[in-house]
Amino acid sequence: MGHGWALVALALLAGCASAPPPVQEAPAPVIVPSAPVRPAESAPVTGSGLMGTPGAASPQRAGRSRWIPVDWRELPGWGQDDLQDAWNAWIQNCARPGPLLAPLCSEMRPLSLADDAQRRAWMQQRFQPYRVETLEGQTEGLLTSYYEPLFEASSQRRPGFEVPLYAPPEGLELVRRQGRAWYTRQEIDQLPAAREALRGREIAWLADPIDALVLHIQGSGRLRLQDGAGGSRWVRVAFAGSNEQPYGSVGRWLLDRGLVRDASWPGIRAWMVAQQQLDPSRVQDMLWSNPRYIFFRLESLQGPDAALGPRGAQGVPLTPGRSVAVDKESIPYAAPLWLVSEGAQGRLQRLVFAQDTGSAITGAVRADYYAGTGPQAGEWAGRVKQPLRLWVLWPIGQ
Repeated sequence: MGHGWALVALALLAGCASAPPPVQEAPAPVIVPSAPVRPAESAPVTGSGLMGTPGAASPQRAGRSRWIPVDWRELPGWGQDDLQDAWNAWIQNCARPGPLLAPLCSEMRPLSLADDAQRRAWMQQRFQPYRVETLEGQTEGLLTSYYEPLFEASSQRRPGFEVPLYAPPEGLELVRRQGRAWYTRQEIDQLPAAREALRGREIAWLADPIDALVLHIQGSGRLRLQDGAGGSRWVRVAFAGSNEQPYGSVGRWLLDRGLVRDASWPGIRAWMVAQQQLDPSRVQDMLWSNPRYIFFRLESLQGPDAALGPRGAQGVPLTPGRSVAVDKESIPYAAPLWLVSEGAQGRLQRLVFAQDTGSAITGAVRADYYAGTGPQAGEWAGRVKQPLRLWVLWPIGQ
C-alpha cells in the first residue's frame, strides 16, 4: 500500500442513505505508566543469528539495518501490553508467514485461549529480541501513521464527481519489470499520450482532488459508490500499482515555501480548502510536487470482508494498532516487532507485525502505524510524527 483526513469522511457520511459496512476504528493510543527499564544481565544471551547459525546470538546485518541481540528486559513496557488483539493479528499474519516463521504458527494458534503470561512465556522461549539500528548505530527513528478513509464516489462521471481514480494502464507491468518509470503526476494531467493511455481505465469518480490525494497517500480506502440508477454500494479501492516515480512530500513542499506551519494532514487539508477559493493553481502546483501516482482496483465489501482491513504488501488484512508498514530492505514481512514511541499523540509500547510497506517508508528504524478505518483513525493518524524505537523478535534457531 501506499500511505489523513477524517473530517472529510465525517462530513460525507452525514446523511448517507445507506449505512456503511462495519469498520474498525482506530484504538485509542495505549498510554502506559513510565517504568524504569532494568538493564540486561551481563551474561550472554542465547539465541541464534539470522542465517541459521547456532549458538549465542550475535549482531546481524539485515539489508539497510543492523540487529543487535538484547535481553527481553531491555524492551520498555514488555509485560504490560494486552496481547489478545495482538494474537488476532498474529492469526492473520500466519496466512502468509514466510518459511522462517511458518513452523511457529501451529504453536501460536492454541495460545489464543491462553492468558498473557503464557503467551509471553512462549515468546521468550521461542524468540530472540534484536534491537534495530541503522548501519551507523542510530537507534531512534520516525513513526508516522496511516488509515483507510471513507468517501462518496460515483461509478460514472457526472456533475459533482469529476475526479477519476484509475486502474493500471496497459503495459504498466512491463515498464516496472524494465526498471523504468511511467508518466509523472503532472504529465498524467497534461500530456495527451498519458491521458489517452488511461482512457477507459476509470473505476470511480470522486468529488474533489483532495479526496483523490488522500487515497493516493493512504494507498486504499472505502467508497460509497453511487450508480446511475440512484443506488449505491460500499466498495474498497485497493492499491494496484504505481507509476514508479519517486514520492514527494506535499507537506515538505508547503513548509519549504512558508505556506503552512502545521504540516500534519489536517493542516495540509485546511490550506488546500482555503487555496481552492483563493488560487486553485497553487493547489495544482502542490499536487504536482509529488510525481508519484497510484492506480487502484475495486474490491467487494460483502460478508466477513467488510470487517477486515485492507491487505498490506504482505498479502494479509491489516489490523488496527497491530500492523505497521516498514522498509522491506530492513525488516522482512511477517516479522513480529516490539514498537516503542512517545510523543504528542501518546505513548505506544506494543507488539506489532511488519505487514506493509510504502514509498515514503525507508530506513532501518522507520514505521508507519496502521490506525484503522474512518474518521477517528484519520484524525489521529494525520497528526502522528514522533520518535520511534524498534526490536525485531526473531525465531531462535532460524
